[in-house]
Amino acid sequence: MDILIVEDNKELADLLYDFLRAENYTVSAVQTAEEALLLYERYGARLVVLDIMLPDRDGFYVLEKIRTESNTPVLIVSAKTEKEDKLNGLNLGADDYIEKPYDIDIMLAKISGIFKRRYALDEITDGNIRINKASRTVYKNGKELEMTTKEFELLLLLMENMGRALSKEYIFGQVWGSDSFSEQQTLTVHIKWLRQKIEDIPKKPKRIVTVWGVGYKYESV
Repeated sequence: MDILIVEDNKELADLLYDFLRAENYTVSAVQTAEEALLLYERYGARLVVLDIMLPDRDGFYVLEKIRTESNTPVLIVSAKTEKEDKLNGLNLGADDYIEKPYDIDIMLAKISGIFKRRYALDEITDGNIRINKASRTVYKNGKELEMTTKEFELLLLLMENMGRALSKEYIFGQVWGSDSFSEQQTLTVHIKWLRQKIEDIPKKPKRIVTVWGVGYKYESV
């Protein structure tokens, strides 16, 4: 998942959840430290938005536990405005600290900034399609798509050359290798499968388009 919200105020958590989903993030929300650590251990997260004042253990405890095993970005959200609390969170390894009540646009900007700083080199995004090179995952509208190894490599090649027509021979050589025993018809089949997964209307593709007499190219939409 992209973002784990740890917030005991359900109304506030739901509001942030809805705004983040509208930005095509995959999001989960929990209300206690115990739930947060169980979910994080099972599924991980690319960012944790962490309230300090939780009903069972405070957010600093959650932050310490996360930092013992990973460097996942953590954004602290708290009504506690004392300098000591901010310093404590930052010294424990938080990436940022925002006070409640916060402006939702400021919150979204902070989250976007964290993702750009930490993950920009690993990702290519085009509208509602996002491909992560490090985790080898593809998302559409925030939902992970099932991809075979060759489907992923083919989509990555096309998106890395966005707007550029690539010959069938070049694509085949890059994805399957020039000494592959597969036939080039395999490429046509994989293009069809990719269109079924990422195009809104697979029979009328707008992203993976055919360049007659050449091959294919990925068009930004």
